[in-house]
Amino acid sequence: MAWIGIDLGTQSVRAVLAGPDGAVLARASRPLTSVRDGVRHEQDPQQWLDAVDACLAEITPSAGALEGIAICSTSGTFLLTDRAGRPVTAALMYDDARSAARRVHIVDADPDRWATSMQPTWALPKILDLVADSDQRVIHSADFVAAHLVGHPVATDTSHALKTGYDLVAGSWPTAAFDKLGLPIEVFPEVVRPGTELGRTPNGVPVYAGMTDGCAAQIAAGALSPGAWNSVLGTTLVLKGVSEQLLDDPTGAVYSHLHPDGGWLPGGASSSGAGVLTELLPDADLDAFDQAAHTVDAAIYPLTKTGERFPFVAPQAERFIIGKVDSDLDTYVAVLQGVAFVERLAFEHVVGLGADPVCRVSLTGGATRSGYWNQLRADTLGVPVELPVTADPAYGMAVLAASAGGSVTETARRMVRIDRVLEPRPGRLDDLYAAFVAELDARGYRG
Repeated sequence: MAWIGIDLGTQSVRAVLAGPDGAVLARASRPLTSVRDGVRHEQDPQQWLDAVDACLAEITPSAGALEGIAICSTSGTFLLTDRAGRPVTAALMYDDARSAARRVHIVDADPDRWATSMQPTWALPKILDLVADSDQRVIHSADFVAAHLVGHPVATDTSHALKTGYDLVAGSWPTAAFDKLGLPIEVFPEVVRPGTELGRTPNGVPVYAGMTDGCAAQIAAGALSPGAWNSVLGTTLVLKGVSEQLLDDPTGAVYSHLHPDGGWLPGGASSSGAGVLTELLPDADLDAFDQAAHTVDAAIYPLTKTGERFPFVAPQAERFIIGKVDSDLDTYVAVLQGVAFVERLAFEHVVGLGADPVCRVSLTGGATRSGYWNQLRADTLGVPVELPVTADPAYGMAVLAASAGGSVTETARRMVRIDRVLEPRPGRLDDLYAAFVAELDARGYRG
């Protein structure tokens, strides 16, 4: 008995085979290429199919042992097909900004719905540019692969549908707004809850509706109950949590997916993160710095370019430093402390919107390689932090497939393994944190 999760990333397809106790039984990956031209970013969707087929051939167990498959992909990546599911465009990637100017038309069609939530790179502005007639179909990348596996077009899930304009509260496409935009409702897919069976492979294996990669990583981290959060730190910082009620953020910094078990998955993506280390310390031995790290009375607001989007929206925000650094090692620690301060401020923001108090945080992402940083983040947040054994999105989809339309929260409790827990040593950086927030306010970044 085992389940497969598939992650359609930007640079590769990854697949994981997991057993009922959460053990990873096999892994496979295949590279992907894409084409960038200015603000345009495309992939050939045939690559996905070839890569997925190769991964499945490598890890699929003997007949009868595989119980289900679920797929995640980058949020907002889609293509247009004909009615039979054949591509009529390339895949437009999640960060393709070719139709940014269309955002104003979308907001004008329904300002109450989209004034603060609609982003220029979301799928809907590009769909508005591309759709020519009602014979075309909008297909998200995960759904295109699922249709390939089961042999017919499939529904999409609420998670992938979000950036296409789906109304999660009403549980329907916003037909009145689409009418104003001249978008035929027929081009949009049926929408189902994640974990819904979409069809079966020729061998009879169920394929379940998945979620976007960020939500898949949250499942893999086991952060599925109110008060539990997943903090993903790589080039940028992304937070994902759980709330029984929909959080209303008038700034638009926080948006929410539907929880497969009911309730909401609020979160936000910062422009801050570990990416600034590459810019400030391009030739440094970061592992050596990590071993030598010690607290310094300084913090760097870790932006690589102008503008912040979470935990506040400030297009004018720029990197700054408070305190003094005397060496590259000091700079390294000041960046780590600045990121941890942004993370703490983000948690304070979501709790201020009505989320449950933060009781535990699962840390994932490339930055978890730094043991010093992991402990620093626990100290700054003042709550225990957990480091899951397997936290990649493909594993999260294996967990979702194992839930088979039942409780993904309970399934994750059974399958997700925690490598270690770090207890906080609170109070060490409170004064420096207060000074950091005061500087943000003095610069007018928090409104």
